[in-house]
Amino acid sequence: MTYEEAIFYVIAAVTVAGSLGVVTARNVIHSALFLILALLGVAAVYVLLASEFLAIVQVLVYGGAVTILILFAMMLTRVRDIGGPIDGPQRPFAALAATVFLGTTVLAVTQTEWRGDTDEATVVTINEIGEALFTTWAMPFEIASLVLMVSLVGAIVLARGEEGE
Repeated sequence: MTYEEAIFYVIAAVTVAGSLGVVTARNVIHSALFLILALLGVAAVYVLLASEFLAIVQVLVYGGAVTILILFAMMLTRVRDIGGPIDGPQRPFAALAATVFLGTTVLAVTQTEWRGDTDEATVVTINEIGEALFTTWAMPFEIASLVLMVSLVGAIVLARGEEGE
């Protein structure tokens, strides 16, 4: 085992631990902190793949902006007012959906022909990424920002409450 593989396995373990912490933490704030840990682990994997631009985008957009948006939405809505467990009769459907998702993921990973070690690497410049972002993918980014803004406005409206409160 090379040292790159050892570093990868350590980073992967930290990322998986952060992901498990997101879904098992009882406190929403702790869950958000675990989310940041998992997203930083993914950024570290991008660094190992020599894709520094994606690592920086991962940290800035997901690790920073989206996580802060989630925290604001949780703080502005009254998550603390909900007493007791949140699960209900939808639990079997959630388990079924999770099992189907896991099966699909395992099937995709096992049936994909992975390229081995090849000498040819595709080099994409920052200019090509910028051109693609502002031409081909401009509309999806605008839609995503609109959805995030609407969710934040919705959280603010819910936090205001009724006039009698």
